[in-house]
Amino acid sequence: MPPTASWLRLCFASNSDAALRKSSVTEHVLPDASIQPLTPAAVLVPLVVRETGLTVLLTQRTAHLRDHAGQISFPGGRCEDQDASPVETALREAQEEVGLDRAQVEVLGVLPEYRTGTGFSIIPVVGLVHPPLNLKLDDFEVAEAFETPLDFLLDPANHQRHSVEYQGGLREYYAMPWEGYYIWGATAGMLVSLQRYLMARD
Repeated sequence: MPPTASWLRLCFASNSDAALRKSSVTEHVLPDASIQPLTPAAVLVPLVVRETGLTVLLTQRTAHLRDHAGQISFPGGRCEDQDASPVETALREAQEEVGLDRAQVEVLGVLPEYRTGTGFSIIPVVGLVHPPLNLKLDDFEVAEAFETPLDFLLDPANHQRHSVEYQGGLREYYAMPWEGYYIWGATAGMLVSLQRYLMARD
């Protein structure tokens, strides 16, 4: 059965720290002293509650950005001094990047820290988003916003595993191609973490 909002609420309310540990996913790269310490960041994993089923709101970053240009991503960014928590960072960034009203976001919880080979320590914040959506994209950062069915992204059959030589080490990453969009890297990794978390049993 496709996941429902009620089931997700139950999973996040009942799962333990052990479930979080079981769901951890990270990129496999050799440590690089030039990018230490890691930069704290947070993203919102926005699960849109549609009548036809839950979807995930994703963005495509503009091509001129310094970090992860052109990639598919969640709304999010670096933690700022004024942010009281990663949740605040995720909600603030989602409002700035796509105009998502934080009052429409029902925060369910957080997933394990995701460390990237590009020097970020990301906390994924999972939230249900209640329509209607009146998105206003930040043209500097966001080229496009689109929705992908959650059940597609949670299906392990759609989780491709790849590896590539990177900075003298072997980097392994996930990819989930969907209708012309290539969802990969940190975004795909955090979706795999979500799938593991929801399926975890203590």
